[in-house]
Amino acid sequence: MQIHQEGRKIIPIAFFFLAVIDAIIYILLRDYTVFYFLMGASLLLAVLIIFFFREPFREIEKNENHVLAPADGEIVEILKVRENEYFKEERLMISIFMTVFNVHQNRVPVAGDIVYQKHFKGAYYPAFVKKSSEKNERCSTVFKMDGGTEVLSRQIAGTIAQRIVTYKKLGDKAEQGEEYGFIRFGSRVDLFLPVDTKVNVKLHQLTVGGQTVIASFE
Repeated sequence: MQIHQEGRKIIPIAFFFLAVIDAIIYILLRDYTVFYFLMGASLLLAVLIIFFFREPFREIEKNENHVLAPADGEIVEILKVRENEYFKEERLMISIFMTVFNVHQNRVPVAGDIVYQKHFKGAYYPAFVKKSSEKNERCSTVFKMDGGTEVLSRQIAGTIAQRIVTYKKLGDKAEQGEEYGFIRFGSRVDLFLPVDTKVNVKLHQLTVGGQTVIASFE
């Protein structure tokens, strides 16, 4: 396991401010019992910041008939909806909710070419609220497989997560299971699949990005 590149940008800044705060606390409160509690809280926060930006190694089993989970988290929705941004037709939507304790990487669910990508500014409703899929800050990426099947993966920012990052861009080829984006401090990822896709997961099931097979093409 290593620290994600997004963490390597943020951690030094966060630790600098923690050090400044700790120095002020030391000067003002070192003779009081509360000083030790505050120092303990500061240490815990430092550990959590590192934990939030962890990047575990993952073995990816590629299969063109499988749709891999794009994120670590919990399945919160499995339903047919009308997708109005790109497909403009009914699709099967599978939603994964990411907490602040999950790994925040987003992975490619199916191998293919990126034929559409668009970032939208928006509100910051809690990611578990249904309207967050269309109202919140979000980025939609469509992967077109060799056989022509298209899968839309939508990164959605929540109340805490307020920055979506995408590393794969329009026109790029994407390998199944590789990292294509990151949402700071968790949030939600919605997948839009053909309506006849076989679902391999259940509501509230936990997923592992790049490993859990959430659906399959028959």
